[in-house]
Amino acid sequence: MLTTVLRPTAGKIRINGHDALREKDKARASFGIVFQDQSLDDELTAYENMVYHAVIYRVPKNEREERIQDALKIVGLSDRQREFVKNYSGGMKRRLEIARALVHYPKILFLDEPTVGLDPQTRYSIWEHIRHLKEEKDMTIFLTTHYMEEAESIADEIAIIDHGKIIESGSLEQINERNGTESLEEAFLKLTGRDIRDENDRGGGKMRFMRMRGRR
Repeated sequence: MLTTVLRPTAGKIRINGHDALREKDKARASFGIVFQDQSLDDELTAYENMVYHAVIYRVPKNEREERIQDALKIVGLSDRQREFVKNYSGGMKRRLEIARALVHYPKILFLDEPTVGLDPQTRYSIWEHIRHLKEEKDMTIFLTTHYMEEAESIADEIAIIDHGKIIESGSLEQINERNGTESLEEAFLKLTGRDIRDENDRGGGKMRFMRMRGRR
């Protein structure tokens, strides 16, 4: 709903001051998004993927090159931008997707499990880039993850979602205090139970973290 893909069943949503229903184009221009599944064009170079995204988001032509180079620099891909994406590693593709989401200067960034399937070294590198991004761009970042240690080390605020509903939220300290636990994993298991879930359950049984890093 925050990304205007789903229509709210009740209430109102405003993204950067814009109504998510009545001003979809303006709301969408206010955020960048990195999907869990890859959405890059493997047959294009990294640079060409960036240009295509900049055109779609109507980045002024006279600003396009500078913005692309700035975004690629943030994620450490400036020297690999002329290579075809099909030759990139999984971690490089993820970093390119993050860079692509930044080229139109969004106020908010949505990341859907950005480190899933990546090795520990690449996961660490991705989070270092995201930390740098938040500090440099003063950006609010929403993300989902199954890795509880990531939520503990990165998020300013955490929401635990079970069966499609937020069942707990707050800072790590607040969640542990309310639940009498010492870690997020303990709190999560206490709140959701220890039974193994069917990951293909479309009825909402999939367990997920939604983590929010707000501006300070």
